[in-house]
Amino acid sequence: MDEKPIIETANLTKRFSGRVAIDNISFTVAQGEVVGLLGPNGAGKTTTMRILSCYLMANSGTAKVAGFDVFSQPYEVKRRIGYMPENNPLHKDMRVREYLKFRARLKGLGWRESRKRVDVMVEQCGLSEVSNRIIGHLSKGYQQRVGLADALVHNPELIILDEPTIGLDPNQIRSVRHLIKTLAGKHTILLSTHNLTEVEMTCNRILILAEGKILAADTPDNLQKKISGERQIIAEIMAPISHLREFFESNNLVEDFDVVPIDGGYIRCLITSKDSADLRQAIYEKSVASGWKLRELTRKRYTLEDIFFKITRNEKEEE
Repeated sequence: MDEKPIIETANLTKRFSGRVAIDNISFTVAQGEVVGLLGPNGAGKTTTMRILSCYLMANSGTAKVAGFDVFSQPYEVKRRIGYMPENNPLHKDMRVREYLKFRARLKGLGWRESRKRVDVMVEQCGLSEVSNRIIGHLSKGYQQRVGLADALVHNPELIILDEPTIGLDPNQIRSVRHLIKTLAGKHTILLSTHNLTEVEMTCNRILILAEGKILAADTPDNLQKKISGERQIIAEIMAPISHLREFFESNNLVEDFDVVPIDGGYIRCLITSKDSADLRQAIYEKSVASGWKLRELTRKRYTLEDIFFKITRNEKEEE
């Protein structure tokens, strides 16, 4: 029997002074998933997370975390989530270890258990060298690590991270991303960001939001397939350009093509097939038979930026 989802939302709507922040959204997140909420500023990502964290009430709809209703059972929900907001409200005059012990006790852990969990978090989050330092004296990267340790100290089933790498330098971003990856599988993670690379590097499923609506919800690979339809092939071939044109024009599975000379005498070919036909075998066999040099033959892959642009543009065109 399949395990119940950690997050279940249905027809969730939230308005602020007449403005719709999230508009009738529904989604689920399974146990162990790392799911990215992707969208521009104002898309509704933070509002969604605050509702799931019991910081905000919705105007309508339902939301459950680990089977508990976020509106009628907030204490049960809060015991099962670790939430790191975008602007981490740390007590910056406290030392790292004493702060984490304080937070662990607030979250219901006993004295002995809180001490154990803080030791684990200090090690897991790479805080050993700074555990006795005042939080306000730490770099932004270390403060983000303290925020993650705070979110994890009571060993929650669900971790909610709102822009966890905002304001960090590249080395700090890489360090925090690595830490998030080590949590995957052990915890369910809902990660909000407008950074496309962030999602690509850490998440195995994506929810794309814009103007309070979910426009797409799928794995990066499936979104690739939906956008491209697996129809476009890129090939780099050393051959007379007229021969290549003749070959593509005579193939009844080719819908369209473009050939452009590039470096070293190679021709870059972008071929669109009919009905998602895979032309790679035919191109390879033709190259071998004709003695053409072939150095690239692959399906065209879109970046997350391409996918996001296409999905949001299509939505606007439909309106």
